[in-house]
Amino acid sequence: MAILKVARLGHPVLREKCRDLTPEEIVSEPVRQLVADMRATMSEYAGVGLAAPQVHEPVRLALVEFEEGDDRYRVDADQALLVLFNARVDVLDAEPAGFWEGCLSVPGLRGFVERPSKIRVEYLDENAEPCELLAEGFLSTVCQHELDHLDGVLYVDKIADPERFAFVEEYERFHQPAPDDA
Repeated sequence: MAILKVARLGHPVLREKCRDLTPEEIVSEPVRQLVADMRATMSEYAGVGLAAPQVHEPVRLALVEFEEGDDRYRVDADQALLVLFNARVDVLDAEPAGFWEGCLSVPGLRGFVERPSKIRVEYLDENAEPCELLAEGFLSTVCQHELDHLDGVLYVDKIADPERFAFVEEYERFHQPAPDDA
């Protein structure tokens, strides 16, 4: 496994609409290696999700994985590794849920983004088999954030209030709720 270089805001690959992978590509050794390298990269940088264009691969592939008790996001349940190929999102509940989001491609910053609170994700798994995921809360936010990357959209494009966009240090100082408030 290798730690891959992460594209940062301003790199054109982050604004490309990604192409679907064929079932033959999904089960190929090069794509399996890409998944392993993306997982290692996500872990190295303490991310909870990573999309292929963030590592300079304009294909419809995203990973999501996080652990309960994560101090940064204060999630209340583990999410085992999700490998999402050619994913599409359907909104099941448009009622907005807001989170302070960060991104490995926009290092050192956080922004408050509201997204639909409940979604269905239809995707192919690592065996190119069709799957469906119902996601709410934090998982819904992470999936939408990562899958937006596949259409060239970054979380900074969705920040409605510029006063809720901050460097991590200022976010932690002025915006992050105290542990007792979470």
